[in-house]
Amino acid sequence: MVNCCGLLTANKEPVPLKSVGVELEVRDHVATVVSTLNYENKEDKPLEAVFVFPLPGDAAVCHFSATIGQTQIVAEVKEKQEAREEYDDALSSGQQAFLLEESEQSPDIFSLSVGSLPPGESASIRLEYVTELAVQADDGLRFCLPAVLNPRYQPQGSEGASVQVTSVPASLVPYSLSFSARVSSPRPVSKVESNCSLDPLQYLNPEQTQATVKLAAGHKFDRDVELLIYYKDAHQPTAVVEAGQASAKPGTLMGDPVVMLSLYPEFPQAVMSSVASCGEFVFLLDRSGSMDCPMDRSKRRETRIGSARDTLLLLLKSLPMGCYFNIYSFGSSFQHIFPKSVEYSQKTMEEALKTVEEMGADLGGTEILNPLKHIYSQPCIPNQPRQLFVFTDGEVGNTKEVISLVKKNSGSHRCFSFGIGEGASSALINGLAKEGGGHAQFITGTDRMQPKVMQSLRFALQPAVVDISVTWDLPKGVSVTVLSPPITALFQGQRSLIYAQLTGEVGAAPSHSEIPLWSDFFNIHVQMCLCLSPVCRLTVHRLAARTLIRSLEMEERERRGEQDKGVKKKVVEVSVQSGVSSVFTAFIAVNKGDGEAVQGPLVRRNVNQEVWATILALIWLHGFKMDAQDEWQLLAMKAVSWLRAQNASCVTECVEAGNALLGCNVKKDVLGL
Repeated sequence: MVNCCGLLTANKEPVPLKSVGVELEVRDHVATVVSTLNYENKEDKPLEAVFVFPLPGDAAVCHFSATIGQTQIVAEVKEKQEAREEYDDALSSGQQAFLLEESEQSPDIFSLSVGSLPPGESASIRLEYVTELAVQADDGLRFCLPAVLNPRYQPQGSEGASVQVTSVPASLVPYSLSFSARVSSPRPVSKVESNCSLDPLQYLNPEQTQATVKLAAGHKFDRDVELLIYYKDAHQPTAVVEAGQASAKPGTLMGDPVVMLSLYPEFPQAVMSSVASCGEFVFLLDRSGSMDCPMDRSKRRETRIGSARDTLLLLLKSLPMGCYFNIYSFGSSFQHIFPKSVEYSQKTMEEALKTVEEMGADLGGTEILNPLKHIYSQPCIPNQPRQLFVFTDGEVGNTKEVISLVKKNSGSHRCFSFGIGEGASSALINGLAKEGGGHAQFITGTDRMQPKVMQSLRFALQPAVVDISVTWDLPKGVSVTVLSPPITALFQGQRSLIYAQLTGEVGAAPSHSEIPLWSDFFNIHVQMCLCLSPVCRLTVHRLAARTLIRSLEMEERERRGEQDKGVKKKVVEVSVQSGVSSVFTAFIAVNKGDGEAVQGPLVRRNVNQEVWATILALIWLHGFKMDAQDEWQLLAMKAVSWLRAQNASCVTECVEAGNALLGCNVKKDVLGL
């Protein structure tokens, strides 16, 4: 299934988009993004619409609403089973209802039916999410607003259908984008750059710690919008304290103040002098067909595979003598230059360079899992730390499975990832680096390629600062609960964020407090202001909630087989309270207009094709082939057992639809369902 991005009809045709408005609010290293998309049905018949939208992989959705004509539907976060039951009840009573659940395969893809759009009617979609901003090679913070989400390749034999969307040619994008950003930080904002034309930066105070910027008028949303934010004293640690929500109960996460500590250290020369000259460097290059696409939508003819080759060639020429290396490439199958990693020398380097220069995007699909498994099956070389470099446009459908494999092997290597071209999956690229303890880079053109590549290599070669201690020097009556996992190691140029909940008389405390951090090699003192002022958007709180939720989800996964209901209960509690979804919750939206049932076609969930086909076959057998029941009865029993194991939530709707399609009247209980 290949769709366009945005609002689509049931036939996967785009509904005309009139305008896109995006408001970005950056607080130090994190951001809240509010997108409003306005559509209009110019056809003479109703359109059943589906909402498809790309998100950063580490984003946390905290609001979704749709206004269709005069009807406004606002989504709430509820426990998943409760949300499903409410959804079913609303549909059975004739009301419009929408259910939004996280993708099983990749967290940067979701779709949501938004009901029937009458002729001449308009629709306004509002989506709000929070995200952490990645640090780039030149100390800039990168925010990317994806115009498109590249098609995701579904590996052979994988279960479930993934939502896939494709690029829209610039000539077919007649709508405009209005984009404004507000930036605030304890440090002065030095500049803001973009790959698109910007109006001049406007400072809001004499200290230049607050500023606004807008896209120049007339911009067409035909390519990704990349924003780079630079602060003065970029390596100075900062602490942002955000007041709790006035309506929330004190003592809860949303009711108490939350502090976000940003660490982006620059270590003393004495710490950095012992740069390693050893290591096993394994390069994994994507050679799937999509890598033959252009890097961006400009008139330049540079392809993704060409950029990836140039990146890899630069890295190969920069490796230290005496290390070990190997190069893998993959598509539907995978290849490697050497049977196992070889020592880096003039001879082996030249052999590798020649082979890489001849590599093309000619290996078919994007099967990244098998080459990763093969790499991890190879024994590590003693005293040669393994460093994995992955180059891909991120077009895979089994993102979670790939990231899980990297995490499982994180103790034996570090993983550095490069997203090649516009629309690369941030879920995959950032996830590989985060779980592999490395660094993620996005390469959308040649202008910033070299510093990004060399930065990642420097990270791979430098030692880590370990044995880090964090203490909180807080006033009497104020206590702290750290919500982030403990920091075990820090690398030069690698940013770490720590979230913590403050409990007690914070507002009555002295105006400043300190957080000392120290190790055997260095120490840092971070000052934070405890004078609280209300905030309209709880960016820090919601990201702290997301951090806590993911830690608890990981704990629950590790307890599989001895499931701790207390952990799941805590996840649901934090998710519902903060409005941030999780694997145990879902966004449920029911028409809350005048309370009357909405007339017209019901919203349908996307159905697994195998589930639908199996139910349809059972109805056909019971409706037309009862005279030959002895021949198919055992097969039907097997099919029913399989359906039960799928735990599909739409069986009733499928049975009703199957009966209508085939002209039968077979009851659900007759089928054994």
